[in-house]
Amino acid sequence: MSTITAAMVKDLREKTGAGMMDCKQALTEANGDMEAAIEWLRKKGLSKAAKKSDRVAAQGLIGVISNVKSGAVVEVNSETDFVARNPQFQEMVQKIASLAPAAKGDLSKLLAATYPGTSNTVEGQVKDAIATIGENMGVRRTGALEVKEGVVADYVHNKAADGLGKIGVLVALESAGDTDSLMAFGRQLAMHIAAASPLAVTPDELDPAAIEKERAFYTEQALASGKPKDIVEKMVEGRLKKEFFQQACLLSQVFVLDGKATVEDAVKDAAKTAGAPIKVTGFLRYALGEGIEKKEEDFAAEVAKTAAAASKGA
Repeated sequence: MSTITAAMVKDLREKTGAGMMDCKQALTEANGDMEAAIEWLRKKGLSKAAKKSDRVAAQGLIGVISNVKSGAVVEVNSETDFVARNPQFQEMVQKIASLAPAAKGDLSKLLAATYPGTSNTVEGQVKDAIATIGENMGVRRTGALEVKEGVVADYVHNKAADGLGKIGVLVALESAGDTDSLMAFGRQLAMHIAAASPLAVTPDELDPAAIEKERAFYTEQALASGKPKDIVEKMVEGRLKKEFFQQACLLSQVFVLDGKATVEDAVKDAAKTAGAPIKVTGFLRYALGEGIEKKEEDFAAEVAKTAAAASKGA
C-alpha cells in the first residue's frame, strides 16, 4: 500500500475543497492515486447531496453576464444567505453564468456543460459543492437574449460581487445606433425593469391567463355597481387598458428615472442620442427565490411531535 503523506492530503484538499479526514480516507481507498481519490470524493459528494436534496434552497444569487450583443442570466440557490456570501459559492455562480450564454436559456444544456477548469459538468460541480459546503444547492433556471444589431444591457441589484446580486435584469435593444449610447440607455432601462417589474414589453406579449384574471376581477367589481351588461363590458375593457396594461407593460410604464415620461417616450429620446431608431425586443428579470414555496416551520407543532415521540419511546 502506498504511503499517504500530509502533502498529498493537502494537495487533494486544495483541489477538491473536501475535509482533511475525507481527503486522507479517499487517498487510502485509492491507494494514493490522486485522480481516483478525486473521483471517490465526487461519488461521496453525490451521496451527501442526495441527503440534502429535500431541503428548501430559496437563498443564493442571480448571476448576470452581457457580451454586448448577447447576454444570459442564471439563478443558483442555496439554503442560507450566509452561503451566498461565501467567496467559493460566488465564484461558482460566476463561472456558471459565464457558460449560460452558450446554453441559450436551456437549463439541461447548461447543467451538462463542462465546468471551467475541470472535467466535471456544472451539475456535478454543484453536487460536489453541496458535499463541501454542507447545504442543498441547485441551478434553478436560466435565460438568454441576443440581438443581431444593437445591444443586450444588464443590471444587477443588491450587488454581492461582479455580476452577482439578488435581482438580475437583461434588456435587448435592437438598433443601428451608437453602441455606447445604446448600452448606457439600456442599463438605465434595466434599472427601471428591476424597480417596476413589468410583465411584458407590450400588451400583445402578455400572458392571456393574466389578462383573463384581471378581466374577471374588474367584471366582478363592475357588476356589483348594478350597471347594464353592455356598460359593464365597456368599463372592464377601459380599465384593462388604463390600469392593467399601463402598469404591466414596459413601454407604457412611467420611466422611473424621469418620473414623468413613459418608457416609450424615453426610448424615442434615446434614439435621438444614439442616432437611429431603437426597438425593445425583450427583457428578462430574475428576482432571487421568486415562486419558490418556502416551508413554514411550526415550532410549537415540532416540539409537540418530539414530545410525543419521546413519550412513546419511554
